[in-house]
Amino acid sequence: MSIKNFAKVYSAQTTLLAAKIIDIEVDLSKGLHSFSVVGLPDKAVEESRDRVSAAIKNSGFKSPKSKNQKVVISLAPADIKKEGPVFDLGIALAYLLSCDEIKFDPEEKLFLGELSLDGYLRKINGVLPIVLEAKKQGFKEVFLPKENAEEGVLIDGIKIYGIESLKEVIEHLDEKQTNNKLIIQAKKTEVNNKKSDYLIDFSDIKGQERAKRGLEIAAAGGHNIAMYGPPGTGKTMLAKAFCHILPELSFDDSLETTSIHSIAGTLNETLITSPPFRTPHHTSSHVAIVGGGAVPKPGEITLAHRGVLFLDEFPEFERRVVEALRQPLEDRVISISRAKGTALFPASFILVAAMNPCPCGNYGSTRKCICTPMALERYQRKISGPIIDRIDMWIEVANISHEKLSEKNSGYKESEVKRKNILKARTIQQERFSGIRNRVKTNSEMNSKDLSQLVELKDDVQKTLNNAARTMDLSPRAYHRVIKLSRTIADLDESEHIKEGHVLEALQYRPKQNI
Repeated sequence: MSIKNFAKVYSAQTTLLAAKIIDIEVDLSKGLHSFSVVGLPDKAVEESRDRVSAAIKNSGFKSPKSKNQKVVISLAPADIKKEGPVFDLGIALAYLLSCDEIKFDPEEKLFLGELSLDGYLRKINGVLPIVLEAKKQGFKEVFLPKENAEEGVLIDGIKIYGIESLKEVIEHLDEKQTNNKLIIQAKKTEVNNKKSDYLIDFSDIKGQERAKRGLEIAAAGGHNIAMYGPPGTGKTMLAKAFCHILPELSFDDSLETTSIHSIAGTLNETLITSPPFRTPHHTSSHVAIVGGGAVPKPGEITLAHRGVLFLDEFPEFERRVVEALRQPLEDRVISISRAKGTALFPASFILVAAMNPCPCGNYGSTRKCICTPMALERYQRKISGPIIDRIDMWIEVANISHEKLSEKNSGYKESEVKRKNILKARTIQQERFSGIRNRVKTNSEMNSKDLSQLVELKDDVQKTLNNAARTMDLSPRAYHRVIKLSRTIADLDESEHIKEGHVLEALQYRPKQNI
């Protein structure tokens, strides 16, 4: 049997939230049997030797382990850590090419997939960003597990082949075979963007009109909001109803969000079309919320990108978790620095926080508060001034009368009405920011330069705002946030200019003493 001794095919992996094309090179030489993988492989990649050998044998070829030859698999570039089993299919095909068992042109083809011992392919993570990168790099065809094909075909302009086994892809590619069994190219399926029925409608929550109004404003402008009040007043229900009034994601945002969840292994649908709603428990670790690890991985903050991060029992979260929100609430990214490198993850989300006014929950209510002054002060100090300043709206969710609770639901779909109002306000903002290059989508994302260019305050409105800012001792950050909030309220009113009433309403949402 003639041996070519060398072959090269292409695969890819995700590193942080980006995809990297990886060259798989195989070199064969005479000698006692050895099978090595070089190029900074992790344990899963090293173990591919056994998976690939068994898959090749069970696909009708001679196992590499039964031959007296030295096999070197190189994964290049060598300075990138190789992780996971995604290279199995590429390694198997490269080996069979190098020993002249099969023949095909590997150029402009990308191979992804984990092999089982019988030669079948298992589903992998991170397909969407890999296919995007493959298209950018000029690849024409991508071969991947059949279970991942529906995700891969979301990207236009590149052929996707969903395959079930190593034998199937060989029968499709091998030029030595006279009767090839061609694989049918995967076709793009229609993604259902229809929003499901609301699990919780605002009309299901009795009273709390001020909180509902605040959440409508927050959704319209992408503003962060905190709700405080005694236990059992509806804060959690309000937050769950909030996610249903948000507009659907644009296609670009859907791809971005789907890519993040695909890499993280949390993707449960082909394409995420609704804003993510993440609700981590208050006992979650710093790494789980923020992200991190020896090789930085995204946390809940990044998984909530383009959606909602709901933190119930806000002061009960670990202090450093709460303080870690400073950067994403201001810059909409989270930077994670470790000894092995620094990662910058996207984190543009709406924060919805819920908290009790004190440890027992009864401070300021009709029930007796049993907290000592020291306990009350310690509880309130868990949320620092800089975090309070970064939250645009503070809403009290107070107790309501039992008579109000006993009222029957009229069938009025309050969430649907609010969603239509929010869509109108978002459309106004879209037109406002159409000429801005930095992808500003909502009023809350404007910086001071955008404010000066796009938001004009009349003299009487400016005077009212300045007087209130002096009285309330607002910081420059809080001052600008009041303007952005006022602009959102004006958009909901479909008002071209910010009026005095809009500013006064925005000022009411600034935090009071003894929250």
